[in-house]
Amino acid sequence: MIFLGIGSNLSSSFGDRFKNIDLAISFLETYKINIIKKSSFYETFSYPNKSNPKFINSVIAVETKLPPVDLMSVLIFVEEKLERKRSKKNDPRTCDLDIIDYNYQIMNFKYRDLELTLPHKEMTNRNFVLYPLREIYPNWIHPLTKKNINVLIKDLKTSNNEITKLS
Repeated sequence: MIFLGIGSNLSSSFGDRFKNIDLAISFLETYKINIIKKSSFYETFSYPNKSNPKFINSVIAVETKLPPVDLMSVLIFVEEKLERKRSKKNDPRTCDLDIIDYNYQIMNFKYRDLELTLPHKEMTNRNFVLYPLREIYPNWIHPLTKKNINVLIKDLKTSNNEITKLS
């Protein structure tokens, strides 16, 4: 199973944060990326600057024949279509798409100037990935650490647990 993280903390010309996420999913489907399951929306503070607008996040399970680098190409294209501007790391954005896990593969690859790791190297520190992932796949096990999703959530720092399930 392939899991993608989707987030938004800015409106675009298409609509609000929720609309950006819904549109991102629709755009993915046009590239023969089949959506299997979608989590609820979760709201979290921006990191590291909590004064930035809050994020809406979701995780989706998908199927595709695209290899990771080609999938990443589609994700970047969808982000750009939804008016994402890449300036500084952790800046507010209309759309953020990440490959969280790609069929339990462990690998590093490069796309453009991005150095990417599978599974996503920061996912174990991100409540906005772990909670929605657990919602749609409660028995998921991290390919590297072999820890169950519940253990990963329990291991989160307390300050990292400020998350609100919206729908």
